[in-house]
Parts: sequence; structure tokens; C-alpha cells
Amino acid sequence: MITRLRPSVLVNLAFFSERATGLATYTRHIVPHLQPLAPTLLAARAHPGFPHHPIPDNLTAAHGSRGHLRRLLWTQFRLPRLYHRLGADLLFSPVPEAPLYARCRSVVMIHDTIPLRFPDPRSRLRLYHQHWLPRVAQQAEQVICNSVATARDIVEFLGVPAPRIAPILLAYDRNRFHPLDPADLPSPPARPYFLYLGRHNPYKNVARLVTAFAALTQHGDYELRLAGPTDPRYTPQLRAQVAELGLGDRVHFLDYVSDDELPILLNQALALVFPSCWEGFGLPLLEAMACGTPAIAANVSSLPEVAGEAALLIDPASAAELAGAMRQVAEDGELRRQLRDRGLARAGQFSWAKTGQATVEVLQALL
Repeated sequence: MITRLRPSVLVNLAFFSERATGLATYTRHIVPHLQPLAPTLLAARAHPGFPHHPIPDNLTAAHGSRGHLRRLLWTQFRLPRLYHRLGADLLFSPVPEAPLYARCRSVVMIHDTIPLRFPDPRSRLRLYHQHWLPRVAQQAEQVICNSVATARDIVEFLGVPAPRIAPILLAYDRNRFHPLDPADLPSPPARPYFLYLGRHNPYKNVARLVTAFAALTQHGDYELRLAGPTDPRYTPQLRAQVAELGLGDRVHFLDYVSDDELPILLNQALALVFPSCWEGFGLPLLEAMACGTPAIAANVSSLPEVAGEAALLIDPASAAELAGAMRQVAEDGELRRQLRDRGLARAGQFSWAKTGQATVEVLQALL
């Protein structure tokens, strides 16, 4: 273990696990770029090249609701003691978690305010989002977020003044997401397929996507692949909808897709369809463009920021408009070529080095 007597910056990784989530992706890529600050990481496991202070390993989402509760208590009661004992000047958390009323200067990253825009009364984290999150955000010296759209939401839902919010766009793993040589791909699929990546929550708009796809099947022989974790609250209704529309052999629920499979799935797709009613950023859209995969996305929230002119943007409330865009992409090879070229050019503007440098500048300004 590498130790320092008086770290200037602590990075709180109590939430971090290796599970393939957007939070984990962000954290894995942002932490290496914090090297100029020589921060001390509060983590269950050491990270090569960084001073490290060990913390309990049972505070993550991998331990379910108990993990969340333990982390909340640890953050409120144990973290302030570490902050003062280690002589820290600033705490950076890649998630919106920090001690309250404890004289700890903090910067937090807020990825979205979707639980407040689309509240779920059944969520066990409802009270956290309604009462704890606004206090964490308002107490922070600075709030980092991942888009201008999210910055506006933080002002609206969390009451943080706009000058204390720093929008910093995310990026993607260039080693994984890029056009693959056809020789490295499996045999072409039996049917051309559209791909959706994400959860099945209602705000993700998957039910309307299935409706649009049903209309598309009247004009050609296509498949729709839904890649993302199934959810007992929402997936059964989607399966019932698929069956009712007679799409059982054309709509496939892929559930979890491994890191190795995802770039292949994207490269072979006719297009990514991402009709979400709201996103904080929209990593699947960026990853698809980086693979040269044509993309269709909603024209709301952060998605136009990510896509620029490189995707077909549709009204997420219109199944007819979504079906029309899918048909355009399926039948127009020249359009697919244009979207591929624009997507690759657009994705080339994003990098974790840029994201990391901008993050370091925010933190350095407070030291």
C-alpha cells in the first residue's frame, strides 16, 4: 500500500465495483487522468500508481440494498473522519455522494436526474433522491455533470446555481469501439437487425420501439435485438407486447452482453435505435457511432449534444416517426454510408483524455 501523510485530494471509490455499468465505465476511465493531482484513492482495492487508503469492500451495489445503506452510513459517519485524519483539502466523488454537515469540501459528479424527472414510487432509493441528493449537490463546492442538458436539470431539480456546475462530456473506449474488419466478424446474421442497448425502464421508451418495429416488419424481413438487463418490473410487459404483436421470432431479448460481444453486435447491426425519453449523456449512442454503426436517437435531453449531425434524430413520442426513420436506414444504402462517415467523424471528437483534463482543471481551481 502506498501512503501519503497529507493528501490534497481524496477520490471516493466506495461505490465502485467491476460490474459493467455506466458508473463503472466512467470511473475506470477518469481515474487514470487524475494523476496530475496525485490524489489518494479511498477504495477497497489498490489501484497501481496511486496512493491508496483501504476501505470496506461491502459498500457497493453488488451487495444489494444493504450495500447502499452501508455506504450511506459510511459516507456520513466514517468518511469525514478519514477526510480530517488524512488532512485532505478536497473530496472528489465520481457519483453524487458526500458527507453532509461535516466540513468536508467536496466536488461530486452527477450523471443525471432521471429519478427525479421520472420518479418511481416503488424505488428503494426514492427518499435518497428526493431529500439527500439535493443537499449533497447544494453543499458541493462544484458539481460536474456530463452534458449541458444535465446541467439544466441540476438547476431545475436540485437547485444548484448554474455557475457552480461544470458540464464535461464523456467519451468511449477506443480500444474496444471501432469498425471491425469483416474477416474478424462472425457469419452475417440471417436477418438484418436493429439494436437497442439499455435497460427496460419505461422512460427508455422500449415499448414504443417495439410498436415502431412492428410497423416496419410490414415492409421487410428484419429483427430487433434488445441488449440490456432484464427487469422483473418491466420486461414481462415487453415480452407480452412482443407476443401480442406476433413478433416472437423477430424480437430477441439478449439480456447481458459481454465486453467482447458488444463491439461485434454493434458492428453487425443495421443501426442502433436509441429512442430514450431522457438521458444524462447516452454512451451507447457514442459507442455505436465509434463503430461506424448508423444511429437513430431521440431529439431530446443530451442526445443531440452527443450526436451532433451524425444521427437521425426523431421525436420519441412518435412511433410513426421512429418507424419511418428505421425504414429509411434499412432501405437507403447511401444514407447508411453517410451516417457511418458522420458518426465516425463525430466520435473522433470525444476522448477520455479531454474529459480527464477538464476534470483536473475543475479540481485544481479549488485547491
